[in-house]
Amino acid sequence: MHGERIMLNMHKMWMLFDPRRSLVLAAIGVVAIAAVIHFAVLSSPRYCDHLGWCAPTVNAQPGSVAARPPAR
Repeated sequence: MHGERIMLNMHKMWMLFDPRRSLVLAAIGVVAIAAVIHFAVLSSPRYCDHLGWCAPTVNAQPGSVAARPPAR
């Protein structure tokens, strides 16, 4: 009984918030969180050496290709 009353009044939530603006802000938030997670993973030691961003070797020259770690 109580659950039915909540479901019947859910439409009133969209009277408080603009649905288009809410969905756009939610999408921007998801993209921002995904970008933060991707950059955190790419800057971790496991993946950093693949791209040559974090730990340059002694013989590294700017713009040169980073050496790959040995295969497992």
